Amino acid sequence: MPNPIPVSPLMVPLPSLPEVAGVRLGVAAAGLRYQGRPDVMMMEFAEGTTVAGVFTSNKCPGAPIDWCRSALKGGTARALVANAGNANVFTGRAGVEAVEATATAAAALVGCDQSEVFLASTGVIGQVMNVEKLTAALPALRDTLSARGWADAARGIMTTDTFPKASARTAEIGGTAVTIAGIAKGSGMVAPDMATMLCFVATDAAIPAGVLQACLRRATEASFNNTTVDSDTSTSDTVLLFATGQAGHPKVAAFSGASLDSFQAALDAVLLDLALQVVRDGEGAQKLIRIDVTGAVSDSSAKRIGLAIANSPLVKTAIAGEDANWGRVVMAVGKAGEPADRDRLSVGMGGTWIARDGGLRPDYDETPVAQHMKGREIEITVDIGLGKGHATVWTCDLTHGYIDINGSYRS
Repeated sequence: MPNPIPVSPLMVPLPSLPEVAGVRLGVAAAGLRYQGRPDVMMMEFAEGTTVAGVFTSNKCPGAPIDWCRSALKGGTARALVANAGNANVFTGRAGVEAVEATATAAAALVGCDQSEVFLASTGVIGQVMNVEKLTAALPALRDTLSARGWADAARGIMTTDTFPKASARTAEIGGTAVTIAGIAKGSGMVAPDMATMLCFVATDAAIPAGVLQACLRRATEASFNNTTVDSDTSTSDTVLLFATGQAGHPKVAAFSGASLDSFQAALDAVLLDLALQVVRDGEGAQKLIRIDVTGAVSDSSAKRIGLAIANSPLVKTAIAGEDANWGRVVMAVGKAGEPADRDRLSVGMGGTWIARDGGLRPDYDETPVAQHMKGREIEITVDIGLGKGHATVWTCDLTHGYIDINGSYRS
């Protein structure tokens, strides 16, 4: 069934992703919720693939989250199965049995232990999944897996997304080229405390699981954890990073040192790209908003202030209405619960300082700011005036489209 939601005006075209040695992937239509479109995605990895993961901080997680957290302890992966349309959250024993049955079926097909199968689900909360449909689709799906299946995989995990999301970069480890490629889905219920809805990244690098986990946590903190669409942290947030070890570079022994600098920079770039695509596809979004906070007492304080601004319905609706209402930004700074001094605060939009040191600039001309507010990408700058802490946070505006989409989500 085609997605009836208009494509976001902030859409990023789907890039052509490179093959990642040791990864095959594809999709199938199991009919779990949607009809006439793929809703199950599978990845298969070469033997010896290591894995890292970060998951939602929501205290009501789905059964797939519990499964992955347990499986992650083994540090290796041979398969991933993800479905769209049913989140398998708040489904009790039936949810546990669904993940066990899915892992068993996938493990039998691949020829691995259940603990090497990772699972993810996204969609409606509180509805029992028809796991028989899912497992019945896996044998034929596995037969069609291809190293070139990235685009189909990106589309297969969409729910209210209006466009598929993917990104890739190359890096070097010990003078040897390595590839990183990933896909993501997310549009609403996005206020990550670890990651966002679903994100799956693979590399042909050979990196021990513990080191890979450190790389992923750093990249996640600098990307997904600095974005928000609607302040709601999903029950299903999952980011998984798989390293197949096929690149043939010198051995990586530890997270420290310069050997992983290029890899980390490329991973950071992939995750930030995917995170911003999610924000661009925020439900009903018409504008991408970047918020730069400087002069806070610490970086963490700056981030909390930035998120308070980004999550403010008053700020987001003002921007949707193209109103340069900087007073709402001041309000959001003050409600953040972080150190701030009204008489040192400065606020700017679109590169123009509106208020400096606690008051409106005497020579302020709103003309360039009003013009900036008509664009698709909005910049807000706040200087707290108390220290050297800084952070950048991204969000989107809040329009009536958000209500329309979420008011009919289950129907």
